[in-house]
Amino acid sequence: MTTDQPAGYRDPSGRHGGLTLPARPEPIAFEASATALIVVDMQNAYATKGGYLDLAGFDVSATGPVIERIARAVAAARAAGLLVIWFQNGWDPDYVEAGGPGSPNWHKSNALKTMRRRPEMSRRLLSKGSWDYALVDALKPEPGDIVLPKPRYSGFYNTPLDSMLRARGIRTLVFTGIATNVCVESTLRDGFFLEYFGIVLADATHQAGPPSLQDGALLNIETFFGWVSDVAAFEAALAPDEARRIPA
Repeated sequence: MTTDQPAGYRDPSGRHGGLTLPARPEPIAFEASATALIVVDMQNAYATKGGYLDLAGFDVSATGPVIERIARAVAAARAAGLLVIWFQNGWDPDYVEAGGPGSPNWHKSNALKTMRRRPEMSRRLLSKGSWDYALVDALKPEPGDIVLPKPRYSGFYNTPLDSMLRARGIRTLVFTGIATNVCVESTLRDGFFLEYFGIVLADATHQAGPPSLQDGALLNIETFFGWVSDVAAFEAALAPDEARRIPA
């Protein structure tokens, strides 16, 4: 990933004097005080053997290195004073929040479909208070972080996320987590239409499904909705002795 700025490069946020993150399709400027790191759905359901994705037939065997890179991104964000937001997807134990047959979610949610096929799993998959719903042991929120429950793929749906970000003057969202092609991409796209700058740290995300879905999601994001970078570039951009200033 190149660190060079293209000729005539200008800060797309309209602010000069911020940091620069090498990214595709071009470097992106941001300010630490106006940026949040979002950790998407790093729950046992999505990242651990025996969780919902695994039981539904999705491969979660490669999530270990992703978890380690997310931990690095979180540490770098905290050290630089960025807000860290943890999404936690799921529903009440009676699944009222999941919606009934009149909701597309009832028909498309693989967790709900798995429980309908295997009723013995009811109240286990993505149910608040369950092991499945809990964040993985290796990633723990700290005081000052925000843990945000969400009932659908997008973190903007039926949550206070937008108002929380606007109240803090946050305009740039850096995404990590699972699944790149579902909850990460849908939240980033919703943020695009709300005038947020969305960045995905590709090596700190993991898809639900085959690797081709990861590739497709990242290509779609960098082509139409945001920027794609990686954890090492994020760490370097935030490091005090390596932070770059955009020339006025």
